[in-house]
Amino acid sequence: MYFYMSIYLYGDVVPGRTKTTIVIDEELWRKFKARLLEEGVEEVSRALEELVREEIAEDYVAEALTRLAGGVIPSEVKPVKPQVETNAGRVVREMRESQL
Repeated sequence: MYFYMSIYLYGDVVPGRTKTTIVIDEELWRKFKARLLEEGVEEVSRALEELVREEIAEDYVAEALTRLAGGVIPSEVKPVKPQVETNAGRVVREMRESQL
């Protein structure tokens, strides 16, 4: 069963914001709103904006990495052997002891 939520577009009701219409599974929508209530989120619009930003952020990060890598991102990451003998456990222990 799908839930149809209709919001009409009235130009710039709030400057810089757009009203829209979505069609979403009714049970999914109920669960989403229930979770927002549990977390104390009062504005559904803000939560949806955050989800969209997170989705788009992945694209920006991928584009930036591609530019940094000279246009080619390796499909496989190969492990590199350290050039200097290291012992992470010893280093962490020394850091902890120096804070005491």
